[in-house]
Amino acid sequence: MLVAYAGRAFKFWDGPKQMAQAVDKERLFELLEPAVAAMGFELVDLDAHLGRRGLLRLFIDRDGGVTVDDCQRVSEQIGALLDVEDPLQGSYVLEVSSPGFDRRLRKLEHFTRFSGENAKVELKCARDGRRRFAGRLVGVEGSEVLLEVDGELTRLPFGEIAVARLAP
Repeated sequence: MLVAYAGRAFKFWDGPKQMAQAVDKERLFELLEPAVAAMGFELVDLDAHLGRRGLLRLFIDRDGGVTVDDCQRVSEQIGALLDVEDPLQGSYVLEVSSPGFDRRLRKLEHFTRFSGENAKVELKCARDGRRRFAGRLVGVEGSEVLLEVDGELTRLPFGEIAVARLAP
């Protein structure tokens, strides 16, 4: 996994006791995804932990992979955007990284693109007595993810998936 740091901490709020704060990931995606795409990358995922030791981690990718220089360039551009837009309270460090081998699958297109690969899927609620599935991605049909689990085709509604990752 490649990582680049912005080289500075962003400080937006200095309360007497900085507590962990909820982050609206969808709002951050709406703000950051177009900027990352304009640079020729896909914003695969983001992770945000705010408070005393805040961290905003972006995972980027593109055909042919991502270099450390790519991560640094995106880090600088997104850092400038965050300075202007000021979407988060508290201080945090911006980190830009490649998604790694166990990358998160967040969109239906991801499940299609990685057909044939092994994946782990966790549902929001149990289905037929289980929430966790591991198997080979077969693809997507409508709004269902097709996963071969123990030699049997399993259909998982995309809207019921809490988290899914490749399992190399």
